[in-house]
Amino acid sequence: MILRDAFVGAYTFSEFQRSLGISRKVLTERLTRLVDHQVLERVQTKPGVERFSYVLTPRGQALFRILTAMMQWGDKWVFGAEGEPLHMLDRETGAPVQPVAVMSRDGMFLKSEDIVYAPGPGARSQPPASPQTKSPPISRNKD
Repeated sequence: MILRDAFVGAYTFSEFQRSLGISRKVLTERLTRLVDHQVLERVQTKPGVERFSYVLTPRGQALFRILTAMMQWGDKWVFGAEGEPLHMLDRETGAPVQPVAVMSRDGMFLKSEDIVYAPGPGARSQPPASPQTKSPPISRNKD
């Protein structure tokens, strides 16, 4: 939720606290963890004043697609079309953004059953199933 707020424009401790409604202690711990992991950077807002803002680092900005996908999932499966708490709109056109998708290199939309997994250079062991022979089970429910 802190990252969502950072993406929509919050950057001060008071803005995060007002939006999230959590205790100062919990917010301080979470902000510290995000700064320690280089997702946010703590920046002094005025020289000589003990006031700071929290800005997304390049590592934090890289979470944009992930956070967008999670928000879109929640809009569909938790809130429904009429209950979305926040709309994501293109700044230039005002149109809703398209759902985040996984695409092949040639631009085709892929589903989970279109994907196989193979060990990469950092793999310590083989995936739990042979990537050529087994796909994850798919629910028969529609949507």
